[in-house]
Amino acid sequence: MKYELPIFDVKHLNFLVRGQKILSDISFEIFEGEYIAIIGPNGGGKTTLIRMLLGLETPTTGEIKIFGKKLRAFKEWYKIGYVPQRATLVDENFPATVEDIVKMGRIAKRGIFAGVSSEDREMVEDAMIKMDIINLREKMVGTLSGGQRQRVMIARALASAPKILILDEPNTGVDMLSQQRFYTLLAKLNKEENITILFITHDVGVIADDIGRLFTINEKAIICNDPKKTLSCEEVSDLYGINAHALYNHKHEHQQ
Repeated sequence: MKYELPIFDVKHLNFLVRGQKILSDISFEIFEGEYIAIIGPNGGGKTTLIRMLLGLETPTTGEIKIFGKKLRAFKEWYKIGYVPQRATLVDENFPATVEDIVKMGRIAKRGIFAGVSSEDREMVEDAMIKMDIINLREKMVGTLSGGQRQRVMIARALASAPKILILDEPNTGVDMLSQQRFYTLLAKLNKEENITILFITHDVGVIADDIGRLFTINEKAIICNDPKKTLSCEEVSDLYGINAHALYNHKHEHQQ
């Protein structure tokens, strides 16, 4: 459902690096409860766009509003859960348990010097339950599989009770079974928790069944409200610059 006030309101965004145009005249709105995937070739500007939404990069021109506020005036970052690219690639000797990592998600909400409250403990517990990692709480994160680490990082993002979850290629280093479980979890969070989902993926063969909209980014943006229609061989071939006829024969089956 679309509300009058979008979570993100992006107008005429442009980004240049040393005279090279990375993003060109991009405009869109993202509303509460949406489930949106971003696809596009490497170097097309997908991650750059996400970093601008998070205030980590500054657009050359254009405007970003978050919950109606201009980006520079927005302070409630706990409303945005973020899982960066390669978040699952953790050093095996990293000295933190699963619960320690998920607790870090409360820092955005309460601040780095705040003590752990009963609410914090409840939110951490709830996030671990949602991601089905409660049995791993005392495990060292470096000993986990890629799929388990993926769920830990999502639980960390969920611990602040965000309105939107942004994920940048979250399946990096994750096996196929864990990827299928991941898509099931995302759909559940969107439908049952009404969490807005925005994620970058290269797994174009499995996303169309669940997502509501598709953003294709290759310097410019094409916003599609009918992903299954847009994910045609000709259009994806044009986007990626390859023959994409084999990309859509894979049927995504949810894991129960």
